[in-house]
Amino acid sequence: MLLVRRREFLAAISLTAATQVAAQERQPDLRRVQAAVDSFARLPVTSSCFIATDHPTPWTVGHDHRARLFVGSAVKTFILATYLRDVEGGRLTLDQQLAINDDVRSPSSPVFMKLTGTTEARSVLEAMIAHSDNTATDAALKAVGPERVRGLVREAGLSATQIPDSTRRMVSYLAGAPEGVDFGWEGMERMAHGQLAGPPRSPMNDHQTMLSTAEEMVRWYQRALKGEFFRKPETLLEFKRIQAMADSLWHAVPADTLAYGKGGSIDWQDFHCFALSGQMMVRGVPVTFCFTINWTGPADGVASVFEAYKNSVAEALNAAAKAIL
Repeated sequence: MLLVRRREFLAAISLTAATQVAAQERQPDLRRVQAAVDSFARLPVTSSCFIATDHPTPWTVGHDHRARLFVGSAVKTFILATYLRDVEGGRLTLDQQLAINDDVRSPSSPVFMKLTGTTEARSVLEAMIAHSDNTATDAALKAVGPERVRGLVREAGLSATQIPDSTRRMVSYLAGAPEGVDFGWEGMERMAHGQLAGPPRSPMNDHQTMLSTAEEMVRWYQRALKGEFFRKPETLLEFKRIQAMADSLWHAVPADTLAYGKGGSIDWQDFHCFALSGQMMVRGVPVTFCFTINWTGPADGVASVFEAYKNSVAEALNAAAKAIL
């Protein structure tokens, strides 16, 4: 009996040692990821990024990931989610007609800029995410109400995240309008010709803006893409379907990799921003990320900064994909 117990004891020790060795062997090599993030941090801008995986071996790599920066249209994910939750609740539908006209027309609208009429809400949401159309965004915001979107942001515990009343009200405020004043479409056209209401304001403000942190955007996508904010599987499916349409994703994620997310940018006076947040699936493992840069400088330097930003983000996401065992 004593011999049997001794053998069992030795076998247990061997099993424990083998398990520890196997666990050590399964630890991801994050040196390339860290090197890529360090390279991103050296860009001559104010930068913040965060990359996180939940399993099989959870890890995070980041740079100044709690910095509150302007993320632009990346916040449109919250508008999409709010609309889909209202569909779940029976308040709205995806096939109802939403008006596209001068009441909601906003600058930077590659889909709806010159169109007037009505179209399905589903198409409006797709234009908002796939092409970052601001007229679509304001049509969707008008349907759900900005306070309902802010309610979802609070429910998600995202205390550093802020959305505007509409993209047009934000532009009006940046162009010198009093808080809450909408210039209207005619005012937007005057503004495009340099006619401002007063001294221009910075996008980094506490009134009409699009702010967040890399950490909060990662936390949002980790939870939202698990369906935590939806009651029905079909709602999560629609959320994923539309978020997968964002054109900015394909500048950065590895080739042939499924990804969900949304980018953002702004060029206002001498202030500029690029942001990209979302999640990619690597061999069944979700890798969630956010990369944001803000800087001031001349307009003729934006293209070169974007190229460096895009390449740096792609390098980091490729390294993160290779770290998944």
